[in-house]
Amino acid sequence: MPHIKRYTTPVSVKAIVIDLDGTLLHTAPELSESANRMLRDIDYAPVSQTLLASYIGNGISWLVKRALTGDMHATPDAALYDHALPIFEKHYTELLLQSRVFEGVIEGLDAMKAAGFRLGCITNKVERYTKPLLEGINLARYFEIVLSGDTLPEKKPHPLPLQHAAKFFGIPTEQLLLIGDSLNDTLAARTAECPVFCVPYGYNHGEPVETLDQDAVIPNLAAALPLLKLA
Repeated sequence: MPHIKRYTTPVSVKAIVIDLDGTLLHTAPELSESANRMLRDIDYAPVSQTLLASYIGNGISWLVKRALTGDMHATPDAALYDHALPIFEKHYTELLLQSRVFEGVIEGLDAMKAAGFRLGCITNKVERYTKPLLEGINLARYFEIVLSGDTLPEKKPHPLPLQHAAKFFGIPTEQLLLIGDSLNDTLAARTAECPVFCVPYGYNHGEPVETLDQDAVIPNLAAALPLLKLA
């Protein structure tokens, strides 16, 4: 078994990268509503928002597949998926900017900047939604780098986005903190040997983040500051 690097607080870092859906922004209502509008348009029964929220985290492609099949791992008929996906995308484009920042996000980002930490955003959401969302909700100004699900050849839980961000900031991965809300985040961080904090209010497929292999659970972004020191 390879050695897995874990961290004790306060963690010494130079840069912080933050997940989008379920960490910075409450996007589940818009994603769920878009999925149900898609299902309605193709004469499928609607699905509860709670169940749809548990499907979030691996990108829109998997959300659509799960909504169509009612299964976390099933793959629908290819023709059905190809028909349904653009319907979902149309609805989600209309609802995109209704998403809201979670409590403590703005205060946390401001405090991180003021303390001298460099900031980035790493998400599995594709760029065509990530960019207008961050700009429309006025969060883009905080981040030196934004990596979407289609920016690189791999996305979380692969470590490549974290390795790429560390290289961008010119630091070892040990000095790059990831703040996220799901298994994808902790898997990516452990493989990249980054410290990782989790918020408990996000979309970890309905499972508590306390069960994940993380270095700290923080109630909101602002609560990360006492657990950090600038490297």
